[in-house]
Amino acid sequence: MASRAVIVGAGFAGQHAYHELAKAGFDVTLVDRHPYTTFQPLLYQVATGGLNPGDIAFPLRRFVSRSKGRTKFRRATVTGIDTENKRVLTNRGAPLPYDVLVLAQGAGPNFFGIPGAKEHARTIYSRAEALAVRDLLFSGLEQMTSLGDPNRRFTVLVVGGGATGVEMAGTLAELKSEAIPVVYPELSQDSFRVVLAEMGETLLAPFDPRLQRYTLHQLRKRGVDVRLGTAVKEVRADSVDLADGTTLDVDIVIWASGVGAHPEVSEWGLPQGRGGRIEVEPDLQVKGHPGIYAIGDCAIEPDSPLPQLAQPAMQMGTHVGRQIVAAGNGEATVPFAYDDKGTMATIGRNAAVVQFPGGKTVTGFPAWTLWVGVHLATLLGGRNRLQAMVNTAFRYFAWPQSATNIVGDAVTDEQVLEPGAEPGTPVRKD
Repeated sequence: MASRAVIVGAGFAGQHAYHELAKAGFDVTLVDRHPYTTFQPLLYQVATGGLNPGDIAFPLRRFVSRSKGRTKFRRATVTGIDTENKRVLTNRGAPLPYDVLVLAQGAGPNFFGIPGAKEHARTIYSRAEALAVRDLLFSGLEQMTSLGDPNRRFTVLVVGGGATGVEMAGTLAELKSEAIPVVYPELSQDSFRVVLAEMGETLLAPFDPRLQRYTLHQLRKRGVDVRLGTAVKEVRADSVDLADGTTLDVDIVIWASGVGAHPEVSEWGLPQGRGGRIEVEPDLQVKGHPGIYAIGDCAIEPDSPLPQLAQPAMQMGTHVGRQIVAAGNGEATVPFAYDDKGTMATIGRNAAVVQFPGGKTVTGFPAWTLWVGVHLATLLGGRNRLQAMVNTAFRYFAWPQSATNIVGDAVTDEQVLEPGAEPGTPVRKD
């Protein structure tokens, strides 16, 4: 029986695969470049001051220590895969031997080759990136209070009209319409501008048209300048060229337009498909590589691609874990079948959209409470759930003063935080 398993990545997919294999008594090594796992769906709340980063992060050594049996954690970055000798190469420690390998390293931003996007746009795929956005955002507003220039506007451009872009733009809009009049009396609402650019003709493309229209109405009602059918041509440090020939002065560009494979995956010698995702068979084994599985955002079954969301990742992780156990008992693997439990996105306080299988939809406050409940319940650790619940409740009942209740370090005019910098990285002084 194959008993040594290595899992690369501790996101939703990796966690669920780990649970199945640890429960079955496998010798499991979980590898991740961070010592914690982050609940990515709530990173935008960290970026806008709604939650502390500790509310949505959970220590991976504690996660592993809760399992009985032969389980280990290594904080490392995978540098290569020696498929011939069945070893995972990392930047820390000796190579990790495996009988079965599960790749669940997730994905990163896809800038689609747009000039300047990688260099100047901000993303919120990690804790460090969310904190950098938060510090730039609130530092910018503080600096605006002392300028005394009625013509100066702080502009945030959100690129992408998917769930992440909508949630980010909606929360920023509430900061503009609700918090600024109360918390920043020196500023007018016009001093803060939120623009959402989507190259398609609708927001939330996978959702029902009714939910798309509701989302557009709610964002515009909250003061977001929504521009549909608008592509980004070039990103610079203080401006963005749009495909329609116009130029927009910006202070922060938040990139929420598509995801792609981490660049290092191309060096692993595995087949890659659309967006650099690793191609898998219906049973989620990597094409041409028996015993290696890829799950979650990093994987794609070309004939049946799945959305890069939490639910597919969790179900894929559970499926692969069970398939590996079954294969160890001499049983044949079976294809993965996704059980669609519905999709949801929040727009702002008391506004969200939920789409269930079969076509039923929910909007408004009922959808928002469902969204909050599902996300709080999915957080790892009772302490995290309690803290997030307290912060969410405080933010709700102390509104609008609480719209900026958690702030971070100030960034001065002479300092620029590098995009994607790790926690503790010194700021760059230009």
